[in-house]
Formats: sequence, structure tokens, C-alpha cells
Amino acid sequence: MNMRKILLVSDVQLFLEQEKTFSDAGDYTLLRAGSGTEALEIVSNERPDLVFMEISLPDISGDKCCYTMKADEGLGEIPVIMITDGVDAEDFERCLQAGCDDIIIKPINRHYLLAIAHKFLNIRHRKTPRFVAQLRVHYGVDQESLRTGYSVNLSTGGIFIETEDFLAVDTPLILEFILPKKDNAIRTQGRIAWINHPELKIKPNLPIGIGVQFLGTSLDDTEDISQYIKNEALMPFW
Repeated sequence: MNMRKILLVSDVQLFLEQEKTFSDAGDYTLLRAGSGTEALEIVSNERPDLVFMEISLPDISGDKCCYTMKADEGLGEIPVIMITDGVDAEDFERCLQAGCDDIIIKPINRHYLLAIAHKFLNIRHRKTPRFVAQLRVHYGVDQESLRTGYSVNLSTGGIFIETEDFLAVDTPLILEFILPKKDNAIRTQGRIAWINHPELKIKPNLPIGIGVQFLGTSLDDTEDISQYIKNEALMPFW
């Protein structure tokens, strides 16, 4: 089995406490860089599968490193997760302009960090099937205006909801649903990744609705979804 490479980029000891996170998970080789220059050199030579990078670095800033990677035809597909303090709004804009794939705000939760790694490594290495599952789902842009719909399929990375109540692609969502035989609801965030519109059905074999990508699903919730799919022997839906 090929060990997937994760590059941790920080000029401080930020990631030392996170080493156990990936060591416990197993299937990873950890690479480390203490500066932007070192990070770009490692990325070029090692081609990691995923990069976690602080925006503040001693020589080349993290957002400039990210921009350099994304502009390179051979490196642009490597997911880059930027790390910020969450204090300066300009940092968020810099990360987004650099083309990063996601942003994490310190302090870092080890379970969330691992869930992010799972999400991006799964997306990068294989097309993840969704499984036929009809669940009642509450979703919306805020807690006070949740809508109700039913899922058509589900995976650890997202859910398809049958609905004619469309929101724009990339709209952030709050989602709540209960898995059978579970007492506690899964509460997570997501974004509308695509729309199966009646006038433009991207997937004709699916009903009208929205495809939602999970963002920030906890490791426990991800494992519960995975276990539900396994226990119920759900049929894959590509």
C-alpha cells in the first residue's frame, strides 16, 4: 500500500502536537517545512498528496506559496489547506485569492484536521460513490430558516437532496439529519456543489435537487455515516 504524503508547513512548533494525529491514523507519511522556500522545494521534489500551510512564514508567505503552486501545471491539483489565526479578515481574502482549497482557523482541533485530510485525500485519489439512502434532512443558510427535504443518496463526503427549492451553487449550508438507530443528529456544514435543475439535468437518472458537499464534518460523524453505509449494505450510486 502506498503511503500518502502530507506536508505540514509552519515556522513554529505548531504541528508537533498534530504528529500523533496522523501517526495514529496510519496510512500517511509526514513531511515538514519551516519556510515557504523549503515548502516549494519539497512540493516540487516529493509531490505530496495534501498540504497544510500557515499563512505567516518567515520568507515567502503561505498565500504566495499557494499561489505559486496553483499556477504551476504540474502542482496545481495538489490540495492546499491554509491555516490562519482568524483575526485579520484580510488573511481570508489573501487565502482565497491564492486559490487554496480550504481554510482552517487556529486553534486546531485534531479530529477536524483528520476529517479534512480524509475528505481531500478521498477526493484526490478516487471518485467516491454515494449510496442510496432516504433520510429526512433539515438544511438552510442559518438555524432560523431551515428547510426540510429528503436525501436520495449519501456518502461520507456529501449528500443529494431532492428539492425544487433551489439555492445558488457555492451557497454555504447548515445541515441536520438523523441516521437510523442513532439518537443524536448529525449537524454539519456544507456547500451546494451542483444543481440538478429541471431545465438542465446534469444527472438524468437523479430527480430534481441539489448536491451538497460536506465541510467540517467531525471525525465521529464521518465514522457514523461510514458505519451506517456498511451496516445497512447500501447499494452504491455512482
